[in-house]
Amino acid sequence: MKTQDMDRDWIATARTLNQALPMLQRYNGAIVVVKFGGHAMGDDAAMEEFARDIVLMQMVGVNPVIVHGGGPMINEKLERLGITSEFVGGKRVTDAATVEVVEMVLSGLVGKRIVQAIGAQGGRAVSLSGKDASLMICDQTDPALGFVGTPSEINADVLRDFFDKGMIPVIAPLGAGRSGETFNVNGDTAAGAIAAALKADRLLLLTDVEGVKNAEGAVLTELKAHQIREMIDDGTIAGGMIPKTETALTAIEGGVRGVVILDGRAPNACLLELYTEHGAGSLIKK
Repeated sequence: MKTQDMDRDWIATARTLNQALPMLQRYNGAIVVVKFGGHAMGDDAAMEEFARDIVLMQMVGVNPVIVHGGGPMINEKLERLGITSEFVGGKRVTDAATVEVVEMVLSGLVGKRIVQAIGAQGGRAVSLSGKDASLMICDQTDPALGFVGTPSEINADVLRDFFDKGMIPVIAPLGAGRSGETFNVNGDTAAGAIAAALKADRLLLLTDVEGVKNAEGAVLTELKAHQIREMIDDGTIAGGMIPKTETALTAIEGGVRGVVILDGRAPNACLLELYTEHGAGSLIKK
């Protein structure tokens, strides 16, 4: 009787796996770029869960790329050093002293922490910035902002080499200027540019909101690019959601198949988006 029970359990498990297999294989060989930021970066348990999700994605055939932010950590370090930081139009004015701190925090503290978390889950990751191997060449965005850059060239082959070696790239949004400058780059902008250069299947923008909402406050699970433009024009999309949706539009125009804005605070947000029918945020397509 015990053997029969075990056999029934095995058959039930096999059926479950057989049903799940097509869903797990749907992104086999795909490139998924994840912009990691917000609440999850400052919470140890959330970081551990995020790292586990990324490793699981790679185990079922995805080539993940992580682009991370680090604004709160940068602010804390600047305050400790007594360096005043100003913002113009939501962008940090970055002088020579500030960009040194930004590089130290993003490439050192934040990037290494994510790599360590992935390693603890059995994955292999490497921390780099857009300056390494000329991954991201930038032009100055606006002289008034100082060392803030806009990506103009992405050397995607650098990342493909890591895929071939089974490594997960963890990228700090710093770019190299044409005269050797270091540029601070908005994390969403950097992720969008990298995703477009890789022709990624998905760009996941993790944030602290559930997704794009309509005028009534309901989250929209799927939108077309023209709907995003209309919602920006009529004021439905406002504030901090504007740059995220504009990043999505630029990425889609650059060849990304779909961009998802989702709540990074939700448990297993990336896995839910990729491997469930209902997803976990707002999917934007051409």
